[in-house]
Amino acid sequence: MRNKSRLVHELERLLGPRSVLFQDQDLALYEYDGSIERGRPDLVVFPRTAENVSAIVKIANREGLPFQPRGAGTGLSGGTVADQGGITIAMSRMKQIEIDAPNLRAIVQPGVVNHDLSIAAAPFGLYYVPDPSSQKACSIGGNVAENAGGPHCLAYGVTTNHVLGLQVVLPDGEIIETGGAALDTPGYDLTGLFVGSEGTLGIVTQIIVRLVPLPEAVRTLLAVFPSVETASNAVSAVIAAGNEPAAMEMMDNTAIQAVEAAKHAGYPLDAGAVLLIDVEGVREGLDELVAQISDICRAEGAYEIRIPQMAEEREKLWSGRKGAFGAMGRLAPSYYVQDGVVPRTQVPAILRKIGEIAQKYEVRIANVFHAGDGNLHPLILFDERDELLTQRVIQAGNEIIRECINVGGSITGEHGVGIEKRDLMALMFSPVDLQVMARIKALFNPDNRLNPCKLLPATKSCIEVSAKRRAAMRKPLAVGARELESIGGLPIP
Repeated sequence: MRNKSRLVHELERLLGPRSVLFQDQDLALYEYDGSIERGRPDLVVFPRTAENVSAIVKIANREGLPFQPRGAGTGLSGGTVADQGGITIAMSRMKQIEIDAPNLRAIVQPGVVNHDLSIAAAPFGLYYVPDPSSQKACSIGGNVAENAGGPHCLAYGVTTNHVLGLQVVLPDGEIIETGGAALDTPGYDLTGLFVGSEGTLGIVTQIIVRLVPLPEAVRTLLAVFPSVETASNAVSAVIAAGNEPAAMEMMDNTAIQAVEAAKHAGYPLDAGAVLLIDVEGVREGLDELVAQISDICRAEGAYEIRIPQMAEEREKLWSGRKGAFGAMGRLAPSYYVQDGVVPRTQVPAILRKIGEIAQKYEVRIANVFHAGDGNLHPLILFDERDELLTQRVIQAGNEIIRECINVGGSITGEHGVGIEKRDLMALMFSPVDLQVMARIKALFNPDNRLNPCKLLPATKSCIEVSAKRRAAMRKPLAVGARELESIGGLPIP
């Protein structure tokens, strides 16, 4: 194995000296994402082309090193955390956008920020639908890896419904293309296989996405309820009546308190819960639809309905919802967010259960979630400097996921499995199911070097390596370029 110093010099020759990070203080910025998982890479590199990625992958294989792609670092399941070390391939400089307006398509590189794509498409009267709450920061490549959703995916579907083709660097460095700009292509649906595979089958270097026309008109409702139960009942009633909102988001009182302290978005502080609802389409008939939904909400217990008339008011309400996770800093130093999904009719029951779990573990939980499709985001508030409290928080989160499974739900709707939920996969899938997934992974990634120890239940070696590296992270070690040569390089597992 080559030492770290020689490897750094080789990568610098390939990518340029400003495209390779190796000093401890720089690597520390890449040891986490939006979850509570931690794992520091040994090197971080910044490619600009698929050929760069392919060359990096071949170098990593030659040296026997693990490697993982990383987007904007906004993930919420530890999916890009380098808990096995190795090379992190940061895609943030791959940001090209090509709009094909006549065909309602765009070709983008993985580092493109989600919201920037819609900004680029707007002059053509188009936009990209999937809109995670972190859309002003998260990247399309990460969205593809996790099959990300968002508030407006209720009516239009999640990322996989808007991706038509991919360019992918396989774990051996080969470059392939799947799908295409046409509506359908023959053969196996490899595009669908890669979307949501969490970077364990290949590294996406180009994406063909579907664009849609901007709606002619949009109306937003804020329905105010005395409790989360009445708000949840209203969600089911609205959809059961045949209405199809573009988005239906819920926040409970704890979340409202945090959002108002941080964003001053205009949510009533005395509400037990609010529903933020978007309806959109042709202008004619839209007001009637708003009236129908308003009547249903009132019938289910809403004591106030607000319908913003100005775009600024609407944007302010949505900025509060999309800034809700960050606003939790007003209530606690840290939060642990879960991502369970339940059938829509089970939302009231699962919210009651979440309340019971909060009492059981003596923690405070705020609920902010995609109510329309039953995708829950309970935010467990805590201080991660308190190790005992952190353990209780993780236990509470796991119990919430088990309850979701018990009522016919899933362990994740859009945040992915990553490290955080890999050992919960066995609660949802049989051993045979997991074996089939492992076979698919082994076909593409036989040496398990690409994003190892993610998505599927961890092996003993995964846990041991992660524990050793975590212990090493607690010992500060600043290594500069000159010191690298003098110590003969640091071994990379």
